[in-house]
Amino acid sequence: MRLVHKSLHVQVADTLRQDIFAGSLAPGSFVDEVALCERLEISRTPLREALKVLTAEGLVRHEPRRGCFVNEVTERDLDEIFPVIALLEGRCAHEAALRASDADLAALETLHEQLQKAARGKRIVDYYDINYTIHEAIITLADNRWLAQVIGDLRKILKLARLQQLHAPGRLTQSLSEHLAVFAALKARDAEGAEAAMRTHLTRQREALRELARQQNRRLA
Repeated sequence: MRLVHKSLHVQVADTLRQDIFAGSLAPGSFVDEVALCERLEISRTPLREALKVLTAEGLVRHEPRRGCFVNEVTERDLDEIFPVIALLEGRCAHEAALRASDADLAALETLHEQLQKAARGKRIVDYYDINYTIHEAIITLADNRWLAQVIGDLRKILKLARLQQLHAPGRLTQSLSEHLAVFAALKARDAEGAEAAMRTHLTRQREALRELARQQNRRLA
């Protein structure tokens, strides 16, 4: 695979980011620069520039005299990130409630109908996809590029954890109820209610992940 466009290091960063999110470059794994240069048919310079980008995003860490490694997300990281992203996405819901047009709300209603169908069918993969689209739509409606930028950066870190909170017992039904509460507040143009509902939604995601971790630890004990 040969990368030939301008801003080569940006393309390399995109490729490596996809590898990380797909698990081809697993959390904690060593980033073999020689092998990557051979696979991508590039020199060390664009690769190292790309690694600087990924380091700034928190996806990769550089260790002196050892090289680069894919970052791992710890329980402490999750404890620290979720309250922040809950605040930020809560603010997005607040601003979206003030800005959304009738057409915007109609589009969101269609997405929530799809979300309910996925939940009823226990189609978790579809539910994740629609859930992501809804969150992105609310962020877009907030029309605040600074919020969007910071949330995007934090979401990249959370992707490293390969989160599966919907597999926690009862979480699918609970998540749907939370989403409907957010949407009800948006329809009512209740900015404070939408913000509170979104913060609750993100906080409970973290609680579900803690429960999954406890279950896993019990199985391993």
